[in-house]
Amino acid sequence: MAEAHQAVAFQFTVTPDGIDLHLCHEALRQIYLSGIHSWKKRFIRFKNGVMTGVYPGSPSGLLVVLVGYMSTTKYAKIDPSLGMFTKLSKHLPISKYVTEEGQRVVGGVLIGTGLWIAVTFVMRNVLKYLLSWHGWMFNRHGSLNLKTKIWLVLVKLFSGPKPMLYSFQSSLPRLPVPPVKDTVRRYLESARPLMDDEQYKRMEGLAKDFEKNLGPRLQWYLKLKSWWASNYVSDWWEEYIYLRGRGPIMVNSNYYAMDFLYVIPTTRQAARAGNSIHAIMMYRRKLDRAQIKPVSRVPLCSAQWERMFNTSRIPGLETDVLQHMNESKHIAVYHKGLFYKVWMFYDGRLLLPREIEQQFERILADKSEPQPGEELLAALTAGDRVPWAKARSQFFSRGKNKQSLDAVEKAAFFVSLDDTEQRYDPENPVQSLDSYGKSLLHGKCHDRWFDKSFNLIVFKNGTMGLNAEHSWADAPVVSHLWEHVLSSDPVRLGYTEDGHCKGNPHPNLLGPQRLQWDIPEECQAVISSSLKVAKALADDVDMHIIPFNDFGKGLIKKCKTSPDGFIQIALQLAHFRVRDKGKFCLTYEASMTRLFREGRTETVRSCTTQTCDFVRAMMNDKCVCLFLIIPPYGIDRHLFCLYLVSKYLGEDSAFLKEVLSEPWRLSTSQTPLQQLDLFDLKRHPEFVTSGGGFGPVADDGYGVSYIILGEDLINFHISSKHSSPETVSSLYYISNSILQIIAPCEMSSQNGKQQNHQVTTPLLVNHSSGSLERTMPLCLEERDLV
Repeated sequence: MAEAHQAVAFQFTVTPDGIDLHLCHEALRQIYLSGIHSWKKRFIRFKNGVMTGVYPGSPSGLLVVLVGYMSTTKYAKIDPSLGMFTKLSKHLPISKYVTEEGQRVVGGVLIGTGLWIAVTFVMRNVLKYLLSWHGWMFNRHGSLNLKTKIWLVLVKLFSGPKPMLYSFQSSLPRLPVPPVKDTVRRYLESARPLMDDEQYKRMEGLAKDFEKNLGPRLQWYLKLKSWWASNYVSDWWEEYIYLRGRGPIMVNSNYYAMDFLYVIPTTRQAARAGNSIHAIMMYRRKLDRAQIKPVSRVPLCSAQWERMFNTSRIPGLETDVLQHMNESKHIAVYHKGLFYKVWMFYDGRLLLPREIEQQFERILADKSEPQPGEELLAALTAGDRVPWAKARSQFFSRGKNKQSLDAVEKAAFFVSLDDTEQRYDPENPVQSLDSYGKSLLHGKCHDRWFDKSFNLIVFKNGTMGLNAEHSWADAPVVSHLWEHVLSSDPVRLGYTEDGHCKGNPHPNLLGPQRLQWDIPEECQAVISSSLKVAKALADDVDMHIIPFNDFGKGLIKKCKTSPDGFIQIALQLAHFRVRDKGKFCLTYEASMTRLFREGRTETVRSCTTQTCDFVRAMMNDKCVCLFLIIPPYGIDRHLFCLYLVSKYLGEDSAFLKEVLSEPWRLSTSQTPLQQLDLFDLKRHPEFVTSGGGFGPVADDGYGVSYIILGEDLINFHISSKHSSPETVSSLYYISNSILQIIAPCEMSSQNGKQQNHQVTTPLLVNHSSGSLERTMPLCLEERDLV
């Protein structure tokens, strides 16, 4: 109660002698400091908006132009407007008050400003033209031709000295719409190895009919959208692939990121939370100020960063929506069935790590019992979306329930203090990492708020991880934040000898606020039903995570081979072995389209005729001296949008219907290490991350995530479902396949014949309007290329 009284700025009572007013000076002081903080943040956002709006020009550039221009005209006695301003001033009421010198000054300002605007406009369009050229991607890995070097110099010249996070948004080209004819042809190429002759002939007939009749009409609407919208794919992709899904987002959509593999900086749960949360909030401050450095020397779209914080997915009956707040000064915390609201600012500043640890120590020491229905409440976010939408509308739209739910949904992010211990155990690597991965993916199904943009999960022994909602952004954006946190935690922030955060507790810091709930039995029944659905889904997940350390990209590159191309072929070989009677399947490899404005992802169909031939040769123990991947092309987003347009028009296409219904039984993605300067794995190999993973896309398929770390380590995260008799999430098949493929390459490398053993990196190419546009697979290491 004392904390509640301190939180009130003023109190008054009515007495016979009048009104007795009591002011709480500390509360008024905090209100004042909070206002100052908010206005500073608004000013920074306004300044950043101006800087981004005039980019690649700058206000300082305008000042230089004006000063230089005015100095020249003053000493040369030249009217910069060539008399135009003088003639115009005669018709203005103020003309008699402006001297000839004043007219010269005003004319100089106007002409100088116009010159600056013209130069900025030219630079922006030249930069957009330069960024529309993607021929640099076809350079041989590790080398650059003269044309690419000149292009890089020009991009650097027109990009300015210190671009901000959102500086390039207006200069990025729009995603082109490929011709229907090309998309149909590329689809048939990708489908050929998966069909017998009769199936392929039938699909070819459907495809040709679509290309000739309905396709051109649908294409016209897509072209119209591409001219009007910033990106003709992304808004539909977000809505129909993510937000309109009515099944659970836990396992099916959300993904996770792991902690360091070999070390835990401190075993104190509250201390680990203190440092990591402070690092996350410092990242948010840099994000608000647009100070996040570009990931690559080639500009990428940064739009996905905008909803990283203060964002929650709100359930609806037909579709969910993303609720984003411009400002949030608190986080929401869950521990042993209790929800808390923890303020992140005091005295107008961000709490220090030791002060955040102090708050979490109070939460860990709280022995209160959960209110009825509170402990399992978050299971609503883990089950089906419709029951959650109905319950939210019926039971959480007023009173204390609404206030508490607002505190959770409007928080900067969600923190779960897990009461289990998770870590990599070298004596039991398989079981320990499997348990760790499953805990991050779904936990107990009621101790994560799966609707938040991301959950920070801190375990009892100090290990931590993230669980991220997928609709607002893709994994590279979240991993960029996570790399910042991991690099800041043990090195920049550090801990004392006894494991506490550095610094001292705050003597006057108000404690966390318990959230209050009034959950009726009817709502508790809905919670129990959602928990039952979520637990069935979680129990069905078969997950294995094992570091592959026989070799890494060092040896693969010695064989003149792309590491990602090598792993993709190994996955095809492993899947062929484990699949009953040896079958190939439609394979999804995530790639990015962030070279284009508001770009998100595209699909690399890595199961090609050439990879199938190679796999069959390896299965027959043939000596294969050369394997080549014919480039698969980006067709799936185009087909997806064509299908949506057909539905809007009420048209039925047998071709599109079959294409969109094909299951992705092998869904793969690489998690690239983006900020190499933050990690020195040669000097500190113990600070290597475990990467992250996701659930299987198809009931009878696999979800495979992998991260290539340093020269000698590849971490695989493999998921499938126990209920499928055709899947088994074991690394044995992958490791066996990798060793089998590397053997002849390694032998040849030792004999000095590497030139006969090359893999062409999988490419994703769009030919449009006579030009070559291409998106880059996430797996490709553009940092090495440029």
